[in-house]
Amino acid sequence: MARHRVMGLVSILFTLLFCTSAPAQTPQPQPTITAFVSVNVLPMDSDRVLSGQTVLVENGKISAIGPKLAVPKNARVIDGHSSAFLSPGLADMHTHADTADDMKLYLANGVTSVLNMGEASYGFMAQVRPAINEGKKPGPHIYASFLVDGSPRYGHFTVTTPDEARSIVRLARTNGYEFIKVYNNLSPECFQALVDEGRRQHVPVVGHGVTSVGIERQLDAGQLMVAHAEEFLYTYFAHAKEGQTDFAADPARIPAAIALIQRNKAFVTADLNTYATIARQWGKPDVVDGFLRQPEVRYLSPDRRIKWKEAGYDTHKGDLGANLEFLKRFTKDMSDAGVPLITGTDAPTIPGLAPGYSLHDDLHALEDAGLTRYQALSAATRTPGELIRRSLPGAEPFGTITPGSRADLVLSAKNPLDDLSTLRKPLGVMAKGNWYAAVDLQSLLDDIARKYDQAIAPR
Repeated sequence: MARHRVMGLVSILFTLLFCTSAPAQTPQPQPTITAFVSVNVLPMDSDRVLSGQTVLVENGKISAIGPKLAVPKNARVIDGHSSAFLSPGLADMHTHADTADDMKLYLANGVTSVLNMGEASYGFMAQVRPAINEGKKPGPHIYASFLVDGSPRYGHFTVTTPDEARSIVRLARTNGYEFIKVYNNLSPECFQALVDEGRRQHVPVVGHGVTSVGIERQLDAGQLMVAHAEEFLYTYFAHAKEGQTDFAADPARIPAAIALIQRNKAFVTADLNTYATIARQWGKPDVVDGFLRQPEVRYLSPDRRIKWKEAGYDTHKGDLGANLEFLKRFTKDMSDAGVPLITGTDAPTIPGLAPGYSLHDDLHALEDAGLTRYQALSAATRTPGELIRRSLPGAEPFGTITPGSRADLVLSAKNPLDDLSTLRKPLGVMAKGNWYAAVDLQSLLDDIARKYDQAIAPR
C-alpha cells in the first residue's frame, strides 16, 4: 500500500513538472473546463477533508464537487492519484507590492488574492491590476486601498478638512479603489467624514489606529478592519507610541478588546510574523544583512534591496520581545474567541518580508502562537473571502472550495492540516481558472531572477 502511494506521488510530480503547456509569462488559452480528479479536498468551510473527489472548474469558477462526477470529454484532467490535496488559494490582505514581478512571486507561492494597502503607483492600478484581474497576466486577484493621513509626517496623502476627506472617498471610488485606509495622524473630524462618506459610497474604511480617535471609537464608528494587531497596543491597551518598548500592555484587558471587536463584527489582521521580523532587526544591523542573503532576495528588485538596507529599524534601541509575546497571546485569544482574523504581511516594505514567502512565514508564526492549523489556514483563505463579501456587494466569492467560488486553488503533496509547510512548494496553482503547474511557477521565478541579476551585473 505504501509503495502504491509513493508511485502515485511520483506520477503526479511527473505530470505536473513535465506535461505542461508553454511558459506562463502570459497565460495561454486554456480549456474551458478543468477537472481535478482523485484529489483530497480541503473545502475550508469547516475543519474537514473530503477524500477521493472530483472538482470541476468552468469559466474561472468552481462548478461542481463530488466523488463520482462525470468528467466532460473536452476537459483538461489534472489527476491527484488519490494522494494530492486541493485547498483554496492563499490571501495576503496587507501588501505594498505594486509591480507585475511581485505579483508573479505571490502566484508562485500559492497566493491568489492580495489587498494592496496603500500608495500603489497609478500605472499599477490602471494597467497592471486590470490585466491580472482579467486573467491576461499571471498573478493573484488584486484589491486595493487608498491611504489617507492627516499630516505629511509619514509621507502619505494628506487631508485636513472633512470636505477634503469626503472628496477623497469619491475620487478613490472613481479610480477603482475598494477601501479607504486610515493612518495615524488624521483628525477626529476627518476620520468621521471618511467613514460617513465611505458608507454612502460603499467604500469601507480599514487601517491603523488613529491617535486622536482611538481604536475603540474607530470600530464603534464603523471601521471594518484593523490593519495590524499591534494597533491595539498604541491606541487601546497602553496608548504607547509606535515602536515604544518601555510600556506593559495589560493582559487583563484582552477580553474587553475582544468584546469590542465582536460587537462591531470587525476583522483584525493577524500579522505576527511582521511584528516578529521587526523585533528581530530592532537595533541589529547584522540581522538586516542576513535578510539580504536569503535565497528569496534574488526575486526582489535591486531598488527594493537598497530600501531594505536603508529602512532604519536597525538603528533603534530597546527590545520589542515583551510586545511580541503579548501579541502572540492576544492573537490566540482572539482566534479562540472566534474573532475573524486575516493574514497580512506588509511585504515588501519591511526588511525580511518578501512577497509570497512572508505569507508562509506568517502561517508558521500563527501556528507557533498556538493557533490550530485550521485556524491559521482559515485566516489565509476563508476569512479573507468573508471580508471581501462583507465589503463589496456582488464580489466574486473566494476562499473556500465550493460551487460558485472563484477557482483559486493550490495542489499540494501533503495535507496542509498536517503540515502547513507543504504549501511552500505547490505542485500547481490555479488562479481564476488559469492553471500553472510547478514548472510554470518555477519559470516565473527564474525569469524574475534573471532580469534582476542582469540589472545588477550586466553581461
